[in-house]
Amino acid sequence: MKTLYLSDLDGTLLRSDERVSGYTADVINRFVRRGGCFSYATARSFVTASKVSAGLDIRFPVICGDGAFIIENAANDTLPLNFFTSDEVEIVYSILKKYGVYPIVSAYIDGTERFAYIEKCVTPAVRSYLDNRIGDPRRREVETADELYVGDIFRFSWMDTDAALSPIKNIFEADSRFSCIYLKAPYSDNRCCDILPVKSTKANAALRLKEMLGCEKMVVFGDERNDLSLFSAADEGYATANAVPELKEAATAVISSNDDDGVAKWIEENAEC
Repeated sequence: MKTLYLSDLDGTLLRSDERVSGYTADVINRFVRRGGCFSYATARSFVTASKVSAGLDIRFPVICGDGAFIIENAANDTLPLNFFTSDEVEIVYSILKKYGVYPIVSAYIDGTERFAYIEKCVTPAVRSYLDNRIGDPRRREVETADELYVGDIFRFSWMDTDAALSPIKNIFEADSRFSCIYLKAPYSDNRCCDILPVKSTKANAALRLKEMLGCEKMVVFGDERNDLSLFSAADEGYATANAVPELKEAATAVISSNDDDGVAKWIEENAEC
C-alpha cells in the first residue's frame, strides 16, 4: 500500500530555532531515497518554507499557504487551489476597516506571489514578521487600501494581542463563507489571525495531493489548530508532545516533541516505503 507521509513544519518537523536538525534531515532523506513518499503541508509560503527545509530531500509536491497551493518542489510549478472572489474581498475589507485593521494581503499579481502591507499601520507583532523577511522578493509596501487589495488574493493576515484580535476572530469563525485560522504566532507570544477562502484547508490540499501521487493511505504530523482539518482527512494523525490540546485529542497518538525530533523518530521506527 502506497502511503503519503505529510508533516507540518513549524512546531512539528522544525525545532524551536526554525531549523531541521541533522538527525531529522538524515532520517527523512534516507527514507525518501529508499522510495518513501514524504512531503510537508505548511502555512508558510514556498519562499520561506524552502529556506527552512533546505536540508531535506523533498522530491514530491508540497502544500503551502495552509492549503492555498500545491507546489512542485523541484520546478517551483504552482497549482493554485483557491482565491477569494471580488465579493468576498469586499466583505473582508469592510469588516477589517470597521476595526481599523489593514492586514497583510497575500495575492498573486501578474503570476507572482506577493504580500502587501501599509507600513504606517503595522503592529509591533507585524513589524517582527516583516523584520524576519527583509529582502523577501514578495514584499510590497503600499500607501493606501486601494493598493493593498490588488491581485488574486488568497489570504488576509494580521498579528496582534489576543484582546485586539478576538473580536475579528469571532466574526470570521462564525461566517461559513470563510476559513479563519487563529493561533499563537510561531516563535512569539502574539496571536495570528488568518482569513482564507472556505475551501483553503490543509485537508483539501492533502487529499488532492494524495490523489495526484496515487497514494492509498495518508499519515500526517502536526502541532497546531490549523492541523485539525489535516488530521480529519488522514488515516493516521500524530501530534507532537508540544502540540495544542485540541490536536492531541484528535490524534492517533502523541509522539516526541519537535525539539526531540518526534517526526523523524516515528518515521525511522514505523514508516514503510
